[in-house]
Amino acid sequence: MAAIGSNCSSEARPGAPILWKAGIATVSPSNTAPILTDPKRGPEYGGYLRTAHNDKVQGAVAAEFAIKKLNIKKAATVHDGSPYAEQLAAVFAETFKKLGGTITASEAVGPGDTDMRPVLTKIATGKPELIYYPIFVAEGGFITRQVKEVAGLEKVYLMGADGIFSPDFYKAAGEAAIGMFHSSPDFSAFAAGYKDFLAKHQKKYGEKPIAPFHAHGYDAAMMIFAAIKKVAKTAPDGSLCIGRKALRDALFATKNFKGLTGNLTCNEFGDCADRESPSTSPRRIT
Repeated sequence: MAAIGSNCSSEARPGAPILWKAGIATVSPSNTAPILTDPKRGPEYGGYLRTAHNDKVQGAVAAEFAIKKLNIKKAATVHDGSPYAEQLAAVFAETFKKLGGTITASEAVGPGDTDMRPVLTKIATGKPELIYYPIFVAEGGFITRQVKEVAGLEKVYLMGADGIFSPDFYKAAGEAAIGMFHSSPDFSAFAAGYKDFLAKHQKKYGEKPIAPFHAHGYDAAMMIFAAIKKVAKTAPDGSLCIGRKALRDALFATKNFKGLTGNLTCNEFGDCADRESPSTSPRRIT
């Protein structure tokens, strides 16, 4: 009836239109690329929604933190060419410059790259005080391990995003990750029911959720179940009929849905995240 996902924006960009062509609405808990809910995205994304924040929020929060909390005036960015990383780095840079900062370099690495020293050496010439690299675990780990080996970057601040906010990143980066910053879902801003959810998860699975968008995934599922209840009809023979367009319309009509992440209200382009509470919060690895 509907799909929960995809996990990454790079998959959603080609995948969501394929699903919607088949009449399957999509609710993603972790796609954050702005383009997916942009007003110019096109009708092929007419079945796409998300409970995750839009990176227009995350990139701005990271830039504001760098300027206002760390007193940074010069920063460099690195992306990996994915819609998620490239757009998030762009929002960071745009906000950083609006707040009076200078972007000394905007570089890119490729998926699978392991030697980050050439890119880091190029970045070092601009003498940034912070490097913002909202990429994924493998490449993020190599940058984190190698950055202090490059002359001029020994004391630079490091900041990643939710793409590397994972226990796997500790394995990839090791102790070099200590002291760097990440932006991620702000668990402290979630609704009161979140504590009960964690307790139940611990009891059932023997551990707390390890992925940053677990609550958003739960909300995506519950939002779909609620929409199904609204539109499902029982035929005289006892069979259940759930109209695909009716389900899609019910999802987009979601208003003040009480989820773990807050009150969800979907706009006409599929952004459903709670707009009243902060959805991202930078934190430091210790």
